Amino acid sequence: MSLIEDQYDAYPYPERNPKDEAKRLVTGSPSHPLEIDHFLFGGARDWTQPIRILVAGGGTGDALIQMAQILTSAKRAYEITYVDLSTTARAVAEARATKRGLQGIRFKTGSLLDAATFGQFDYIDCCGVLHHLPEPQAGFDALAAALAPGGGLGLMVYAPYGRSGVYPLQEAFGALLQGGPKERLKEAKAIFKRLPEAHPFKRNLQLVDHQASDAGFYDLLLHSQDRAYTIREIYQSVEAAGLEVVGLPQAPVYDPSPLLPDPRILVGIDDLSRKEIAEKLRGTIKTHVLYAARQGEAAGRVAKPSPKAVPHLKGVSGAKLAQVIAEKGVLPVMLNGERIELPVSGMSAGLLRHVNGRANLNEIASANRLDPIAFSALWNGLSDDLCHYGLMYYSSLLR
Repeated sequence: MSLIEDQYDAYPYPERNPKDEAKRLVTGSPSHPLEIDHFLFGGARDWTQPIRILVAGGGTGDALIQMAQILTSAKRAYEITYVDLSTTARAVAEARATKRGLQGIRFKTGSLLDAATFGQFDYIDCCGVLHHLPEPQAGFDALAAALAPGGGLGLMVYAPYGRSGVYPLQEAFGALLQGGPKERLKEAKAIFKRLPEAHPFKRNLQLVDHQASDAGFYDLLLHSQDRAYTIREIYQSVEAAGLEVVGLPQAPVYDPSPLLPDPRILVGIDDLSRKEIAEKLRGTIKTHVLYAARQGEAAGRVAKPSPKAVPHLKGVSGAKLAQVIAEKGVLPVMLNGERIELPVSGMSAGLLRHVNGRANLNEIASANRLDPIAFSALWNGLSDDLCHYGLMYYSSLLR
């Protein structure tokens, strides 16, 4: 058994208690079905057709449970294959699914490197796994081989600058500590208490896993196989696998413009280099989340406003958001601790009152007694801002 299998069998990650399924659903990015539809299927996937999903390296099941529960609640058919090396993590994921009465899931103990042997999939989730492989590119290649034509992937990998202080500690603990996971954890915690307060890790306010649980401490600071990717490196690995990035849910953090006294100094710098500059200037990005499709199939994958497009607001009702804008005169957005205020006209904000995840843009325009031209003039700029900041997605899921 490898050190990684030992780790996750001793400390399944993230730490989850199946009893908690009765009181909350863990949601996030990538792999929320609304986000999948928005970034990979133009917001218009035919949900009357079952979706085949692979959760590659599913751990204790956050992505699995999120997708299965939301699709079940929406009465949409799905077939999900969960794969993970850890039998202990798999047991937690299975217990969570059982607690919710979720069906349509097959559980496999195995490696994501064998992804194509499990079938061809319309959507593949791989969150927090590729950076733990001895040869990560083999993982990218394996996932690409399991992707059905027209399908897409949602990926999360670690980023270096927001994880400052992590890797020196991993190396030091790796050189010092022997024995099994429990012994290593006990000794590492004793050493950690003695670290100087000026240590880069202790000054890094982005990192909290080590405070949340033993599993979090071990995964963050005692992992035996862990690398981080800059935004350029992740683009390169995706491309090497025959894939192409189609969208970044956290797109605003890759824009250096707000950090510059004169954005004109970016003239002549290509898009990926701008993202690279933003990552270095911010220094707080600890993960990269992206959606990708096969090269040659990437164009037009991200949803845009159209008469039949159905908008969904993230985490807030349209009426509430319209009220906030009316009271403040702006739309306040928090971005990695930065407060941004987006100007929104009262008339544009009023349109949000009719956004409920079921009405399409034609119907929202009619409810506001606007012709298509007048509606587009008010809606399109608002839509661009809300989608850019991850506050709105287009999806026919609930239609």
